[in-house]
Amino acid sequence: MALVVVRGAIFGEFADQVASEAIVALVVFSGIGWGAGWIIEYVVRDSVEANFRRRVEWYRQGIIDAGLLEDNSAEES
Repeated sequence: MALVVVRGAIFGEFADQVASEAIVALVVFSGIGWGAGWIIEYVVRDSVEANFRRRVEWYRQGIIDAGLLEDNSAEES
């Protein structure tokens, strides 16, 4: 948005034209930011969930190996 304002000041454009171009630039870049944020949120959430599930399975397997819990996973499937 600031670049649009600076460009308008350099070329002597009217304030209403500069303002409308700046708003369009703001909307476009906010859309790009929203899309990038959504993708990053999905990737991070998926990664954290997969890591959590692996860690829980590792912990559960350790308890089963120690004989503190019976393995009922074959019966559940």
